[in-house]
Amino acid sequence: MITVSKEDYLKAILEAESEGEPVISATLAHWLKVSPPAVTMAVRRLKKDGLVRVNADGRVSLTSAGRKIARKLTVRHHLIERMLVEIFGMEWYKVHDEAERLEHAVSPDFESRLLAKLGRGVACPHGNLTELESPASRRRRGLLLLAQAEPGKNFEVSGIYERDRHLLEFLEQRGIRPGAKVHVAHRNYDQTLTLTTGAGRVALGVSAAEKVWVKAANGKSSAKN
Repeated sequence: MITVSKEDYLKAILEAESEGEPVISATLAHWLKVSPPAVTMAVRRLKKDGLVRVNADGRVSLTSAGRKIARKLTVRHHLIERMLVEIFGMEWYKVHDEAERLEHAVSPDFESRLLAKLGRGVACPHGNLTELESPASRRRRGLLLLAQAEPGKNFEVSGIYERDRHLLEFLEQRGIRPGAKVHVAHRNYDQTLTLTTGAGRVALGVSAAEKVWVKAANGKSSAKN
């Protein structure tokens, strides 16, 4: 039986892979806000169920069966986020947490109706695609992290790390949201960026800038080496 807890672990593993993080017990404990012993027990059960593999170095990876379940959950999460914004008008920075609660309750029938209503191939309210992407995949699409953006250039926000509500609200207050235009005025000695956005002239630290993917306003990436 696949419980809500097991689904959460499988999705967390898939999401951590997409962020380019090594998936070890400590990673899952951090992502899911649970204790290391709880992770150890959960991974042991998932391995017994044939849903994950644990390598000799402690890295956890999904089996094909585990990946199928995780993928189904991410699709549902994506559709619920879009439903909340496109149909109900909820603010983009609130929908991730709401979708986390609702994704386990969606039936296959309701999911198919959502898909028919909303359509395929559209990014979620945070600018992220249904198919979770690695950082390398995003760079192949011409995207770069705002932290790497060249001063003096104009960019458009493409996607934002969506699992930190406080970060999303922080960015929203500074006019940094998917589709927003951003001018990078200059980079300070501590790597803090001075930006011009719809909210005016704002400062953004490197830890926040590393959670925002952008594309050059002219369609070409412009990273600073």
